[in-house]
Amino acid sequence: MRIVIAGGHGQIALRLERLLSARGHEVAGIIRKPEQGADLREAGAEPVLLDLESASVEQVAAVLQGAEAAVFAAGAGPGSGTARKETVDRSAAVLFADAAERAGVRRFIVVSSMGADAQHPGESEFDVYLRAKGAADDYVRSKSGLEWTILRPGMLTNDAGTGLVQLKASTGPGTVPRDDVAAVLAELVESPATAGLTLELISGSVPVTVAVKDVAGN
Repeated sequence: MRIVIAGGHGQIALRLERLLSARGHEVAGIIRKPEQGADLREAGAEPVLLDLESASVEQVAAVLQGAEAAVFAAGAGPGSGTARKETVDRSAAVLFADAAERAGVRRFIVVSSMGADAQHPGESEFDVYLRAKGAADDYVRSKSGLEWTILRPGMLTNDAGTGLVQLKASTGPGTVPRDDVAAVLAELVESPATAGLTLELISGSVPVTVAVKDVAGN
């Protein structure tokens, strides 16, 4: 399967690229800086240089042509300012969804955030982030041409993954290692029966593969 990941140099994306490549998939990661390419190649992914803040739908669709799945894992990141929450966390996600639909890519995974809500109150940078992510999620859910799944992890850590999670429509707050987020994403990409679900993810007691099968109804 060819899988294209937006935000290909992110911490979760690099982990996901390693996992998908090890499973025998053909993986491409979209990056903004040429110097990031070496890290993607080391992870087993093909680097694709494209700035999602300035690219057209046609340019992104060209990258997605022939892919069977797309993962939106891009983010402006902490301290990037409120303006980039709009241009990356919302607008780039909308662009990527439009491009996937245009390119005929059905499977579409979004890495969102617990608490994402287009109506979230407040004016802090994190409040703006949650509104942007919520608006992007709402847009993706409106795309009938996509078999979408939205994953909303709790607070991310760099602890070693345990492979044990809680994955539900609503888990309540909690933390989760980036390793385990990537492991869940790898399963979701291969689990089209989870299409149409918005899922929260924190550390728990259920093995990743079992947790994904449970929410898929298998």
